[in-house]
Amino acid sequence: MSHSKNCTAISLFVSGLLLWTTIVFAGQAATVTHVSGPLAVHKAGGTIKAISINSKIDEGDTVVTEKRTYARLKFEDGGEVTLKPNTQFKVEKFSYDQGKPKEDSATYNLIKGGLRTITGQVGKRGSQESYQMKTPTATIGVRGTIYLAEYVPEAEPTVSEYGQILLAALDPWQISPQAVMTDGEPVSYQMPLLLAQNTPSGGGLAPGLYVHVIDGMINLTNKGGSQSFSTGQFGYTQSIVKPPVIVPVNPGIQFKAPPALSATPKSSSGGSSSKPSASDCEVR
Repeated sequence: MSHSKNCTAISLFVSGLLLWTTIVFAGQAATVTHVSGPLAVHKAGGTIKAISINSKIDEGDTVVTEKRTYARLKFEDGGEVTLKPNTQFKVEKFSYDQGKPKEDSATYNLIKGGLRTITGQVGKRGSQESYQMKTPTATIGVRGTIYLAEYVPEAEPTVSEYGQILLAALDPWQISPQAVMTDGEPVSYQMPLLLAQNTPSGGGLAPGLYVHVIDGMINLTNKGGSQSFSTGQFGYTQSIVKPPVIVPVNPGIQFKAPPALSATPKSSSGGSSSKPSASDCEVR
């Protein structure tokens, strides 16, 4: 075989290998970098499997944490999502190509539970509408930020006394006439004094979506309206038809991840690594 034919054969082989790699990793969204307990993923096809550090999360996957499990996911665009115990989090859509910012797209769904997230490149560099965090009561949009979100379903038992006070305080009939919700502006309430003076006891939160912006800005939108929240602010919406509102104090959101979530993840060889190596990838 001539030298030119050898080059052609090698070129075709490499092209085929690259095409195979693209097909294998199409839809790959994130990698599990830290986990503190049992973790499972519900695949789009209906299968359920246990996963651990270095496992890949694909578009369509739903990650489920157990009673005491925290897990951190590192996304292909540099974003991070840390899940609290008893959380269900779905990656509905994820598309990121470093050279094509206009095609960025990330749609997540916090079905229940809580998370802390750091926005990646999707939502920062291209269209800000390319990022969406869905929940049963509102959709969260970002402006490049770090925030906490927690959704408590209606079925959750035992709402604490504090949670009942919060619901009463945020009833639309108790909002003062001056509390016009303008984008990004604080909202004042005729709220019971107990709300500002007491902290939650027993950890019970009333059903609904709670948010806390650590840095940057987010926007909550549902059938009831739209409201922006900036650094340091807390927010709440009871249902998909109730407008999101600013809460003047922490309504009881807690996020205390164990030390394992900040430790350097171990490689499959037993050593430590600042990031998962290529040999750590699981073929699934």
